[in-house]
Amino acid sequence: MIRWDEPSPHVGLATIDRAERRNALSAELCDDLRARLDASHHLRAVVITGEGSAFCAGADLARRASDTAGAPSGGLEHGGGDTFRPAFEQMLDAVVDHPAPVIAAVNGPALGAGMQLAVACDLRVLAPGATLGIPASRLGVLLSAANIRRLAMLVGHGTARDLLLTGRSLDVGEAERLGLVHRTAADARGAGIELAVALAALAPLTVQGHKRALNLVVDAAGFSEAARAEISALEARNFASDDLQEGLAAFGEKRTPEFRGR
Repeated sequence: MIRWDEPSPHVGLATIDRAERRNALSAELCDDLRARLDASHHLRAVVITGEGSAFCAGADLARRASDTAGAPSGGLEHGGGDTFRPAFEQMLDAVVDHPAPVIAAVNGPALGAGMQLAVACDLRVLAPGATLGIPASRLGVLLSAANIRRLAMLVGHGTARDLLLTGRSLDVGEAERLGLVHRTAADARGAGIELAVALAALAPLTVQGHKRALNLVVDAAGFSEAARAEISALEARNFASDDLQEGLAAFGEKRTPEFRGR
């Protein structure tokens, strides 16, 4: 669930409250966060954080696989019965398109979908023990065109290649050097709220205008329709692969996967 508060005038705080699952995302949770953001366009800043020791451990893979257990692939599905992927993408769009700045207060690991959520935010505050990573290549999952592009635009194509091809994680020091981190604080949530309060005190039309203008500048260099279609085809192939099912099985069984390229 999403726990929503307004700790200061014009400031919203969304807490991903699934500590028992390390705040892993489900379709319902994504829909909840999107709805909260859509209903908060009157605010001047929003903070997103996680309950407990993790920001977000990624998608709830066990839940997602069980939701599409009847798929032709026998498990995780792309399109069709997969409710998570569209809910996740719509949630990220709500973060990016929110008129006010959205701050990720990363209080612990932000992995997979969790890092993609942090990347979609305008600013990131990290606690010293936080880590960022997208271990998709260790599972056999392919990111969407929009999420690949957001990462590449933020950290540069070279670093994006490193992170996506190897699936490795970053500590706070390296993330800061790469420009992923705007603030570090032992209390990421508190520092995120403090930053949001400072933003809320500024001229809202200017802040919101700059956010929208920056989004438009980035969008002007977007993918062609042909590129988007090709990446979507690659996603569909990936989600229908035996390797994805092997990656998920190995993840659940805590063993090294044996990928066969099919």
